[in-house]
Amino acid sequence: MVSERKSLTTALNEILPTIPQDNDRAFVQSLCFGVLRWYWRLDFFLRQLAARPIRDEEIRMLALLGLYQLEYTRVKPHAAVAETVGAARRKSWAKPLLNGILRSHQRERERLLALADADATAVCGYPAWLIEQIRRDWPEDFVAILSQGNLQAPLVLRVNRLKCERARYIELLAQAQITAHASDCVESAVILENPVGVGRLPGFADGWVSVQDAAAQLAAGLLDPRPGQRVLDVCAAPGGKTQHILEICPDVGEVVSLDIAPERVTRIRENLSRAGLTATLLTADAVEPSSWWDGKPFDRILVDAPCSATGVIRRHPDIKLLRQPGDIPQLQSLQRRILEAVWPMLAEGGLLIYSTCSILRQENELQIAAFLENHPEAREIPIDADWGRSMALGRQILVGDEDMDGFYYSRLRK
Repeated sequence: MVSERKSLTTALNEILPTIPQDNDRAFVQSLCFGVLRWYWRLDFFLRQLAARPIRDEEIRMLALLGLYQLEYTRVKPHAAVAETVGAARRKSWAKPLLNGILRSHQRERERLLALADADATAVCGYPAWLIEQIRRDWPEDFVAILSQGNLQAPLVLRVNRLKCERARYIELLAQAQITAHASDCVESAVILENPVGVGRLPGFADGWVSVQDAAAQLAAGLLDPRPGQRVLDVCAAPGGKTQHILEICPDVGEVVSLDIAPERVTRIRENLSRAGLTATLLTADAVEPSSWWDGKPFDRILVDAPCSATGVIRRHPDIKLLRQPGDIPQLQSLQRRILEAVWPMLAEGGLLIYSTCSILRQENELQIAAFLENHPEAREIPIDADWGRSMALGRQILVGDEDMDGFYYSRLRK
């Protein structure tokens, strides 16, 4: 997965359908998330236990899977060792190697823990460059940020209040033996005590609810769409924010939902169809408006910009491995080009919301500061709220604040 720069979500979508039993699929998924969440600690253990680096990537991953089971799961140690060794199958040379590594971990665990606790990457479970970046941006909060990023995120729902009130939906969940409570920050958000498959959620197939973190649900309200207005949702897949805009303002004039990838636009279409909602869908590059913009201005624009996704690591631990230091300047450049491309489309007096699921300042308030410096006709509208943290420009939610993902929002008026 890492060598191919493939996301965990993509890899699991390919693998899980080939596993016949639900319990086995859940176990495999849990192992994959767990190994990636604690990869830097497990890799530290492996480097102490292996006499030399394991060049065979499949065997190295098996070793990490075995170490994860021994260190973080309730799988009986003898079973974890036996199943890991057995998974080597035809690579008979690897079986004694794996057995030796896992048995040594059991014998030397206390020594290994002491060594790991003296190593920053092993303690935090993050690559060194990202630890330092977060430390620089958030010197007083970085320990809590890293810790929160290693926790399992809750399953959060957005209730479609065109179809059901939130209090009523929580009652329906209780009737289905699903414990949940309302978010204090977002009036459409419901937080489940334990995750369940969407098939168990009352009314899911009919669009009563969607899966969306509470922080992401803030976007539509900040955009403040009004009846008859024309709205643009940029980088819109999988369509949750487009849906929410239509749910809170069903009389909006038109919502144009744009994404660059055809398969991602298909996801938007499927999600809108499930909710019985309609938008204008475009497959296009936001930075090349001449290929898709009809010249009619928009009253509202939502730019949910491509970013480092450092605010959603608890949901996507593979970000720790896939994201590299050189990616950040490239993402900053793309964010800037998108802002510059869509700003001329905004009507005078119109509102643009810039958002990311990042906690890095250069993608957030520093990006907006640079934009405002080059656009005297743009004015930042402070966000007065009881969620997140007020920044010099915009508002930042850190990972775990009010049990939300890390998100940034800035509101600009032309």
